Amino acid sequence: MEFLRDEHTRRPEPLEPDVRFPSTGPIPWAVPEPARAGAEPSSTTRDQPASWADAQAGQPGGTASAASAAPGPDGPRPGLIGDVVDPRPARRLDVPFQGRVVDVAVDEVDLGKAGVVRREYTNHPGSVIVVALDDDDNVLLLRQYRHPVGAFLWELPAGLLDIDGEDPHIAAARELAEEADVHAARWEVLVDLLPSPGGSNEAARVYLARDLTPVPEPERHVREAEEADMVAVPVPLEEAAALALAGRLHNGPTVAGILAAAIGRASSWRTLRPVTSPWEYRRN
Repeated sequence: MEFLRDEHTRRPEPLEPDVRFPSTGPIPWAVPEPARAGAEPSSTTRDQPASWADAQAGQPGGTASAASAAPGPDGPRPGLIGDVVDPRPARRLDVPFQGRVVDVAVDEVDLGKAGVVRREYTNHPGSVIVVALDDDDNVLLLRQYRHPVGAFLWELPAGLLDIDGEDPHIAAARELAEEADVHAARWEVLVDLLPSPGGSNEAARVYLARDLTPVPEPERHVREAEEADMVAVPVPLEEAAALALAGRLHNGPTVAGILAAAIGRASSWRTLRPVTSPWEYRRN
């Protein structure tokens, strides 16, 4: 593997907007506040408040109040805090490694006043994860060997978005059937994740799958490699959440999915989103 060296002589392309998120453009930083008498309409894309307190107050130089910070009847008030797809101008310097699943990219990124920096990261197609919940509120966990950490981990069924253009929830249903021999008739979105945004552009979506039925024996997928010896166990959701908080489970999306499901069930599933919900960070 040949990594980028100081004497690298490839002629760089001019800086241009980063296009690693082709499915979406910039999204608003905040939902506009209701218009105040005599106030000018505000921009919704790049006019960020100067501070967290200003954001709470909804106006520059304002003061946070309990009313502005309090959650509304359906959850937190919109627009106070939210991630934004807003890539900085960048140019690709090198791709020193291309693998079966991920590539390593080297970019030069213009951070404006902070200067131009070089960043290495993995290009990842994205992933889907499934909290499969049965009628008794048991969540299905799989035991699988993970070589990079040298450990057998208990995880939720999951897989890569490695088929171009495949609907993510269809990919999730395929992975659930292949890894756990289970079909689900009901699907919703639990939570969206960026598992390691400092070193990878992987985007992950965690689904809640219910109304489970077994895959007929003749139709079951033949599992290979690390998946050949996977063990599937139904675990009560409360017990799975307790295991996560006790440090007994370590797979990040698994922990996030279990806790999101526990919170969702405690709120009578008002936190769920439809499978058609926008996914700004999806790459494939």
